[in-house]
Amino acid sequence: MQPPERAGAGAPAWPAPGQPIRVVVPFAPGGTTDLVARLIAAGMQERLGGTPVLVENRPGAGATLGSQFVASSPADGTTLVMSNVASHAIGPALYANVRYDPVRDFTHIALVVSNPSVWVANPRSGLHSLADVVRRARSGRGLDIATSGAGSSNHLLVVRFTQLAGVELNHVPYRGAGPAMTDVIAGVVPLMSDSLPSASAHIRQGSVRAIAMSSAERHPGFPEVPTFREQGFDLVSGSWFGLSGPAGLPATAVERLARAVGATLAAPEVRARLIETGGTPGDMTPEAYAEFVRDEHARWAALVRASGATAE
Repeated sequence: MQPPERAGAGAPAWPAPGQPIRVVVPFAPGGTTDLVARLIAAGMQERLGGTPVLVENRPGAGATLGSQFVASSPADGTTLVMSNVASHAIGPALYANVRYDPVRDFTHIALVVSNPSVWVANPRSGLHSLADVVRRARSGRGLDIATSGAGSSNHLLVVRFTQLAGVELNHVPYRGAGPAMTDVIAGVVPLMSDSLPSASAHIRQGSVRAIAMSSAERHPGFPEVPTFREQGFDLVSGSWFGLSGPAGLPATAVERLARAVGATLAAPEVRARLIETGGTPGDMTPEAYAEFVRDEHARWAALVRASGATAE
């Protein structure tokens, strides 16, 4: 076990004794962001000398509501957000009323994990491939597809697929991946575009059928699942999750938080868990993560404009 991180000599005590740290997840419980946040929070708590690290779900508006809450919070290092591709890359371009700048209004601390998307179908839906999806969409009966919410990378993947395939799919946005997956398993919605970590356990259990992966090549953990490219659609997409706080966080807080995240991600059991569920653990300094968020925001904003996607 690694010893807890300690502030350097002469640095102010942070956090204050007994003061908890909140990690806001801007999605409902049960999705990828929530799962990753709880895994990381436990490791951070241990490495911050037992300081409570609490996960708080604040879903809504494609992850922008919870992110706005954190951007407006005091910059004391006790209110953080699981920044992600929806809240800090796509959402600010997709929603007209986002009141924060994803780069200027945050202190970006660490990239935690990145992963591809996967399309999963109810086993009784009759959908086994993207060809089946196109065929059903063109049949005149219509086809519903669930996502964790408008503005997510999984939603934008649906938009790009419909453009490439020349079909219409009925997007059904949920307030998080957990509720959406529940309805797919129950057969309420036949199809879902999800992040691999939140879908992986259901795929392994057979409660849903994976029909396409958005990685460039087949994922080593799920070699039986063909990619979009293999099925004739040149789509490579994925999501990422990191830790950020309000702009202007004290340097002491940033340093200790980044070191706590890094030590947590280096732990063999944490790395194994992330890789098992389809993720790639992050390894970036705060400066590198800030630059990464800046580049991702520019890239996804261009894709949003090109796709014509709008928030629902």
